[in-house]
Amino acid sequence: MIKSMTGFGKATVDCGTKKVIVEVKSLNSKQLDINLRTPSIYKEKDIEIRNMIKNVLERGKVDVYIYFDNAEDEKDVAVNQSVVKQYYNQMLEVAGSLGVEINKSELLQTIMRFPDTMQAKMEELDEEGWNCLKSAIEKALADVDAFRIQEGKVLIADILKRIELIKSLSGEVPQFEKQRVVTIKQRLQDKMKEWGEIKNIDENRLEQEIIYYLEKLDITEEKVRLANHCKYFVETVEKEEAPGRKLGFIAQEIGREINTMGSKANDHDIQKLVVRMKDELEKIKEQSLNVL
Repeated sequence: MIKSMTGFGKATVDCGTKKVIVEVKSLNSKQLDINLRTPSIYKEKDIEIRNMIKNVLERGKVDVYIYFDNAEDEKDVAVNQSVVKQYYNQMLEVAGSLGVEINKSELLQTIMRFPDTMQAKMEELDEEGWNCLKSAIEKALADVDAFRIQEGKVLIADILKRIELIKSLSGEVPQFEKQRVVTIKQRLQDKMKEWGEIKNIDENRLEQEIIYYLEKLDITEEKVRLANHCKYFVETVEKEEAPGRKLGFIAQEIGREINTMGSKANDHDIQKLVVRMKDELEKIKEQSLNVL
């Protein structure tokens, strides 16, 4: 099944006193590039999380955000008593040495605004918390995968439509070839009349050069190879699960035949068809970059 590399998924799971939210965004990329942002409690599971992503998404630039709902309101903090006592005793000592009377209640309120008087309790990830997180990641990745499948259907339908258009344009070339041959022959005859006035012409060599010239202008092979490449492109789409890279290579071969056809054509009408084929091919190449 053809998939796009563009996708988005989001999942929210209740984990006891908090909600864990996972957001996954993906774009096209040559390799799998994971940007993972998680709370510190999940850092120890970084490798496992990355492997879960790799097993589902395979390729693309993937941004993963894991966070708690209302995390700031639920942050578990405690008074750092040792630090507060040190501040308090030192302030009393300074006040006593200066002979300053001090309100102990106000002093405590002032001290609590000093650095390091409060500390966050380090939360440990237990098995239940990890299973909860895995559930959220799996749901978000499933959403991304479904998004990619839907996007892939639209993407590949557009690409195949353009491949068919290239085949159709190539099929219009033969109608102009007969007149093209007549034009080339007339041009050669005119040249030969000019050469007739030149003495000591090697007739055999001249005939060989003319045959060679006509063979160089023949585009039969290019048309056949172009048709075969288009056929192979469609077969690859139908048979392979993740053909993105291969489709890019086949598109390059299609472009090579179209370019050669254009350079050999020597005909205005065929050149117009070549330009239209090139235009469709550029759109195919651009779209193929997003195919997994």
